[in-house]
Amino acid sequence: MGKATGFMEYNRKTAEERSPQERLQDWDAFHPRLPEAEAREQAARCMNCGAPFCHSGVNWRGVTSGCPLGNLIPEWNDLVYRGQYEEAWKRLSRTSPFPEFTSLVCPAPCEGACTVGLHWAPVTIKEIERFIVETAWEKGWIKPNPPKTRIGKKAAVIGSGPAGLCAAWKLNSLGVDVTVYEKSELPGGLLTFGIPNMKLPKEIVARRIMVLEEEGITFITNTDVGRDVKAEELAQYDCILLCGGAGQPRDLTAEGRTLDGIRFAVPYLSEATRRVLAGDTDAKPLQGKNVVVIGGGDTGNDCVATALREGAAAVVQLEIMPPLPQERAADNPWPRWPFVFKTDYGQQEAIYLMGHDPRQFCTTTAAFIGENGHIKAIETVQVDWVTENGRRFPKPREGTQKTYPADLVLIAMGFTGAESYLPEALQVTLGKTHATDKPGIFAAGDMRTGQSLVVKAMRDGLDAAQEAFRYLTGK
Repeated sequence: MGKATGFMEYNRKTAEERSPQERLQDWDAFHPRLPEAEAREQAARCMNCGAPFCHSGVNWRGVTSGCPLGNLIPEWNDLVYRGQYEEAWKRLSRTSPFPEFTSLVCPAPCEGACTVGLHWAPVTIKEIERFIVETAWEKGWIKPNPPKTRIGKKAAVIGSGPAGLCAAWKLNSLGVDVTVYEKSELPGGLLTFGIPNMKLPKEIVARRIMVLEEEGITFITNTDVGRDVKAEELAQYDCILLCGGAGQPRDLTAEGRTLDGIRFAVPYLSEATRRVLAGDTDAKPLQGKNVVVIGGGDTGNDCVATALREGAAAVVQLEIMPPLPQERAADNPWPRWPFVFKTDYGQQEAIYLMGHDPRQFCTTTAAFIGENGHIKAIETVQVDWVTENGRRFPKPREGTQKTYPADLVLIAMGFTGAESYLPEALQVTLGKTHATDKPGIFAAGDMRTGQSLVVKAMRDGLDAAQEAFRYLTGK
């Protein structure tokens, strides 16, 4: 697998990103793919592991370790090292239907479980995955592959995010006639409207949708099932898969919460993407404004990067948790995902523009301050994390109040679960399994599990499709 001594001969290297100064001028992708020679060198670092964990996809101590899709990573690393790119693509595509998505937005639990990472920097698995799939697109190896026969069954997939697309692809490949309903004007769900263009260019999503359509999948957009489409209209289908995502954003309670100018993150990011898709990339709706982002995760970081491109004069990002350690803690051993400090692309850009990290750790919102009904400032307080009666919680620290000017506040605190109107319209109850309490109706992705990773939603969509197929055929 790779080169036996490659990890000793080559250092880890990722593609050189465009500088913050350059990429802040547009909405284009900031992370290129590795050149061929460097991709082969990086693939050579993959060891001949006796028991590789990178593809395991197990849940250990509540955290995913290794690839949930079960990608045969050492095998395609070896093929890339040897220059056998088409074979590498065939091996990758056996387990992953859409590696162009995961190679850009997945946090790479595979790399956290890489054996090289025990003592050195892990193999750049995401970079190699992207090299393989983009080479496949360029060489024309990715072509529509409709099923040779149809089984005479019809399925409706509600939602076209990662889980919905995977479920639709799997069922279609097994000969089921699949119709995907999407409430937005374009398919892709989170991939299209929840992730900024510079992180996941929308033409990458669009080209895959085109292939899926040519394979026989029907997409119906601008249609919100449960509101625009009533349950009885779905009676024509032999089974239904609910893949609507976790659409209930987590809110916070603080004085002044009802002021104008306090918004949830995903609708804000969706509006920005719509402007980009419309070609209005020069719009600066936040020119000279002060923006506060509440939440330190990936969505919060995306909000920072988006606000800067929209002209924000200053961005503050509030994070209630303390900063992670620089290296793995003793209670965070390999091959568990390494919880270590990182500075993501949006924060890098804020540091370039403002001269300092936008994040304020161990900080929570105390109150929103308004003027004429609109947000004007936000009052914060620092917290100490304490443990009492076996429970760890944040305790406000006296005398640490601080006020930040704010023309816009974006709440990016994650999600509490799925919106209820769809299951209510279908009169089903979602449970811990893919099957609901109503025969023929299944659920997958964040709608079933709660907020999770794109790659885990993809895995769940594939598993739900397999279960639905067994329901349809008994096979």
